Amino acid sequence: MRAVVKDGVGVFHPQGFLDGNSGNSLLSIEDIESTIKSNADMILVSLKKVVFFNRNGLDAFVKMFQKVRSANHIVVGFCDYDRKKYDTIMKFYKDEVMFSLFKTQEIAMLFASNFKSEGKNVLLYSEDKSQRAAIAIELHDNGHNPVVAQTKEEFDEKAKKEAAYDVIIEDTFLGQMGQKVAARVTGNAIIYTLSSFLDAEIGNTFNIAYHNNSLNVGFRLFIFDAYKVVSMNVHALNFFSKLSSSAAEYNATICFVGMTFEKTPITFKETLEDAGIMFFEQMDDILGDKELLKELGASSAAVTKNKRVLNKQIVTETPNFIDATVATIEMMTNSEAKKEAAKVDNITIDDKEGKIASSIGFYGDIDGMVILVFPIGIAKKACELLIGEETDDNELILDTLAELVNIVGGKVKTLLSDEDISVDITLPRTYPDIDSLLEIAQGKKGVQVDLNFNNDKFLFFLTR
Repeated sequence: MRAVVKDGVGVFHPQGFLDGNSGNSLLSIEDIESTIKSNADMILVSLKKVVFFNRNGLDAFVKMFQKVRSANHIVVGFCDYDRKKYDTIMKFYKDEVMFSLFKTQEIAMLFASNFKSEGKNVLLYSEDKSQRAAIAIELHDNGHNPVVAQTKEEFDEKAKKEAAYDVIIEDTFLGQMGQKVAARVTGNAIIYTLSSFLDAEIGNTFNIAYHNNSLNVGFRLFIFDAYKVVSMNVHALNFFSKLSSSAAEYNATICFVGMTFEKTPITFKETLEDAGIMFFEQMDDILGDKELLKELGASSAAVTKNKRVLNKQIVTETPNFIDATVATIEMMTNSEAKKEAAKVDNITIDDKEGKIASSIGFYGDIDGMVILVFPIGIAKKACELLIGEETDDNELILDTLAELVNIVGGKVKTLLSDEDISVDITLPRTYPDIDSLLEIAQGKKGVQVDLNFNNDKFLFFLTR
């Protein structure tokens, strides 16, 4: 199959039905490599003329995407689809969408480095906050003017004024720009969703590695949304009791919200409460009480049993972490980073005033966390694009900073993947002041790099 190459984007156009057999026969690695030699820095498969596809049919392309992306560091994915096809692809791959999805070729062009055009006014929306941030950053980096709709209602209202925008983006996904997990974060509380009947299977379905790394990053409040739980048996009871015991090592709190005991022995609740788990009837009983939320989710200087030592592999990969951080912040602030000092030691922050911070964990082939310390001025400037305006709302700045750090984590994940190092990332944790950060990071040895952005001091710290 031959591709049509325009402005650095190579597009293949299969037709008819895509199943396992047809996918392999329609396109080969040689076809893609030949297209790349034709100056293509993005390889896409158009679904415009595809009548039907199944998971096997797409897998034939996706496996080639992975090989090509790893070898050539280019964008790969699908384009030219409707909402039904988009939803089907997302359903097939769920949390493993390691390729990009562009609703049209016109939209894809906006993300191609070889595509030269005057900056376009782009309205965009995605239900995924991390995707909204990632798309906005990439568009801005390519010289466009993104307008980010924060809600579907806002997007629909603004989309009515078509003449105000050159391009309108929805149903678009940038692959490897972060990670979707069965959790969400609110006010530095991680919320897990449970449903159905809880039994021994919870030990297999609950991502304990993710949970443990979230503890290491600094999260101290974990809420289980149990509105849809019918009942639990003794195996699930033992699982949550052990989970609470391990959380106690970090002075972390585990809560259940919406759990009823109509079909579960009330003695189970008493046992879990003895293990330290708290129960609330409504989510708003926690999230609506700012003081309680702050108290339960506060950092703690608790000494954990398992001190993790910085290793050679982490130190070796430091340049990838720094490159991802610097590239993102330089672009967001329109400034150039200068490295002032680097050392391997405990984190040192001489001037605590006017600074906020965020951390994000990674785990898999290697594990640890990145801590970024921002002067408030840099944080406000970096977040301005994603917010859409200047703001002094510290809570909004912290929320947006988390999205920006999630982008850094996504870039790190991609750079490591190019070296065949597979990692997943946690949700970011934010700190409104340096003292709350030091309660988590104090005593941790790591690689500290002091950077300067237009005379503003910025600190990067990589540790385990």
